[in-house]
Order: sequence, then structure tokens, then C-alpha cells
Amino acid sequence: MNYSTEVINLAYGELERRRNAAVALHDMHVAEIKEKYPEVYSVYSAILSTKDRLAEVIFSKNQDVRKAIERIRDENLSQQQLLRDMLRALSLPEDYMIVKYACPLCCDTGVRGGNRCECLTELLDRYAVQKLNEQCKIKLADFSDFDITYYPEVYEYRGKKINAREMMAENLKFCIDYAKNFSMNSPGLFMFGGTGLGKTFLSSCIAKELLKNGFSVAFDSIQNYLRQIENEHFGRSEGDTLQTLLNSDLVILDDLGSEFGSSFNASAIYNIINSRLNSGKPTVVSSNLSLEELSDKYDDRIISRLTGMFYTVRFIGEDIRQIKRRKGLFG
Repeated sequence: MNYSTEVINLAYGELERRRNAAVALHDMHVAEIKEKYPEVYSVYSAILSTKDRLAEVIFSKNQDVRKAIERIRDENLSQQQLLRDMLRALSLPEDYMIVKYACPLCCDTGVRGGNRCECLTELLDRYAVQKLNEQCKIKLADFSDFDITYYPEVYEYRGKKINAREMMAENLKFCIDYAKNFSMNSPGLFMFGGTGLGKTFLSSCIAKELLKNGFSVAFDSIQNYLRQIENEHFGRSEGDTLQTLLNSDLVILDDLGSEFGSSFNASAIYNIINSRLNSGKPTVVSSNLSLEELSDKYDDRIISRLTGMFYTVRFIGEDIRQIKRRKGLFG
């Protein structure tokens, strides 16, 4: 994946911060032990001198090197056990004198066995999503602000009278439960219905809850994502929006159908939806278009996945923005 320079700098900056914090905490512990418990510090110092003792033995020609190394090893193990016992007797953790790196595999360097450590990849992906979300103009919202009173109790939909308020109350509960119980095994969601019915609002509520719980969530309009993917594809900007979308725990593609119709865009949309399905990662897709309109705009590969492999959430009612305008409310 091609990460932008800014994302790379952010990731390595975080690693440096973690490394410095771990070393600073360790140094504080050592200084405390040295001042308060010199006998413990003496054992700790003896353990630290092991490398120097080994080097001296290896380059010495006046003794049996193998036996000397075994003796030093045994003494070191004995001293380590003694240190643990002494710390435990002081009601301190056994690893009190050890540097506790956030990633013990690479000691917060980002490199493990000559390759990029998993912790660095995780940071790069997290900051890539963060920078992607900074360009999103959609404000994240709270479930508590979703007002079902805007939906009529009696609403005529395709020749039938439906209680839209009751239906939307069920949608609200479903989205709350979805966010609360989200995991990588959660299904993808396909939200569809007319404009101004709350699809973007509830999607943003899901995004906010998941971000709060530490999940990586990419959330923006499909139009903005496709514009970025195209610019990067043709070298007009740096970054890898497509791969960032494929790597995120959850991707929310808002307003499917609003983008310019082209073979490039159709291919990118299919790639995102299909690749995430294949990797078992959930996606939330919303659209103002009806299923008939979507079928006219996209080929069967996309439609069959949205209707057959996503949990569909239908939105009905009157355009809330129009209702607010009539009431003089422009929130």
C-alpha cells in the first residue's frame, strides 16, 4: 500500500512517542529502586553487566570459554530469579525493572526481523483512515438526536398505508444494536429510500459509536471517495484511498448513485464492495435511489451483492429537510 508522507510521519512519530514513554517510565523505576532499595539495584546492575562479562570471556584465551559462558548464564538466571523475588517482596511487579514497550515484538521501532512490524502497519492504516475522514464534510451525530416524530404514523407507500414512525423506530433500534454489538462478523448494511429520511444521519451515528470504541471507520460520500481514487490512480495526488477502504474495519459509502457514471467508477465501486465481502469486512452503503433506479444504473454484479449479501434497511416517510423548512427549522 502507498501511504502518504504525512501518514508515514504520523505513524513513526507515534512509535517514537511510545518508545520514549516506555524508556522514561523504565528510567524512573530504576532511579526509584536505586534510591530506596540499593540492594535490589545491586542485583539489577549485576544482571546488566552480563553482556560485558560474556564479551570478556569470548575474547579471553586463558580459560575454557564454553564452561565460562555456562557459568555466567547460570549466574544470570539465578540473579534474574532473585530480582523477581526481591521485587515481589516489595509488592512490586516482577517486571518493574524491564522496559515495557507497547509492542514487545519490535520494541516500538516498527521493524521486526528486517520487515515492517504489524504494529507499524496498524498505525499506518489507522492514520490513513484518519486523514481520509478529515476530508469528509459529513458531521458525525448521536443516536439520541434522531427524532422519530418527523415520521408520520400513517404514510402511503406504493399503494399501502404504513406506519412510518413505527418502522423508523425499528430501524433506529436496529442501528443502535448494530453499533453496540459490532464485530468483524457483522453483516453489511444497505440503506435505501428517498432523500432526507435519515440514512446519512444514522450511518454517521454508527460511525461515531464505532470510532469511540476503537474501530477504524472510513465514512464519506461515494462521490468523494471515487474522486480521490481516480486522482491517485492517475498520479494527480499521493496516497492509496482504495487500499485504505479495503483495510478499514468498517467502510460507509454514503449516497450511492450520486457519482458520475463511468466505467472507472463502476469498476471501483464493485472492487470495494466485492473485495470487502471476500475478506469478511462489513460495509454500509446508502442510496437515495430505488432498487429499480439502481438496477438501471449498475450491472447485476453490484445489485446482486447489495440485495443478496447485505442486510437491507428501508427508509420511508417525508423529506425531513422539507418538513423543517416548512416549520422554519433549518437544523
